[in-house]
Amino acid sequence: MRTVLNKITVIGVGLIGGSFAKGIKQLGLAKEIHGFGNNEENLKMAVDLQVVDSYSTDIQTAMQDCDLVMLAVPLGAMQPVLESLRPHIPQSAIITDAGSAKQSVIDAVTKVFGYLPENFVPGHPIAGKEQSGVAAADDQLFVDHRVILTPAESTSSAAVETVKKLWLALDARVEVMSAGFHDEVFAATSHLPHLLAFALVEMLHEHPELGNVFKYTAGGFRDFSRIASSDATMWRDISIYNHQAIAKWMTEYRDYLSGMIELVEKQDAEALYELFTTAKQARDQHIVNKQD
Repeated sequence: MRTVLNKITVIGVGLIGGSFAKGIKQLGLAKEIHGFGNNEENLKMAVDLQVVDSYSTDIQTAMQDCDLVMLAVPLGAMQPVLESLRPHIPQSAIITDAGSAKQSVIDAVTKVFGYLPENFVPGHPIAGKEQSGVAAADDQLFVDHRVILTPAESTSSAAVETVKKLWLALDARVEVMSAGFHDEVFAATSHLPHLLAFALVEMLHEHPELGNVFKYTAGGFRDFSRIASSDATMWRDISIYNHQAIAKWMTEYRDYLSGMIELVEKQDAEALYELFTTAKQARDQHIVNKQD
């Protein structure tokens, strides 16, 4: 990307927002990378770690002369943040985000602005790590990871291209799809597995029949339950803001699980073997494809 933007403001300088800011800063793709938030100590750390060039806790200052705004805040904070920036954002500024449920963000933007701005480009970087906060910001976080953009038909192609080029400069793999399809895909492949892990751990925790069953667990439980250590606030918001798609896939999984229960109760060895073999082959092929 050759075009250098004047000022990029990152709202929410944590792992994702901080990694985006740090990568863009190191590549020199903006004259100024500005961080905004309520936690001044966090913002000072972002400057000290060379994640951003400057910061403010005043939204008017953060929006002044801004070319692009990255919203890297929890889904539950999107609308309040949008309401605060709405009176101050330059009309020509591009707005993008990093939320993991897209239709809810689009709805929030539409509600705050009264329409869907043509310069709003919804996005979702599929990357992360167990550490959080600006101290974990990593300019290599998005390398070879997918970033999903879900522009509307009315979205400016120039705005989409600008956001796309920024992510490509960070060596991400950019894909474009509809917001609805995005929310269905990630409800099935990310949100559902997380909720299942939370449910299993919560169910077994101090179970009246089993007591402290966790002391008997080994690799299988550890692998399956690892994501139950994920941030509770984030997953509460995802469950609320993508509730329709998540409920749909939880219901489908429940129905499928009912069928498996019948196979186990009937001791249907052939059907169980076929199911396990099909699942193993599908996952093995998925791993091979990811390595290609």
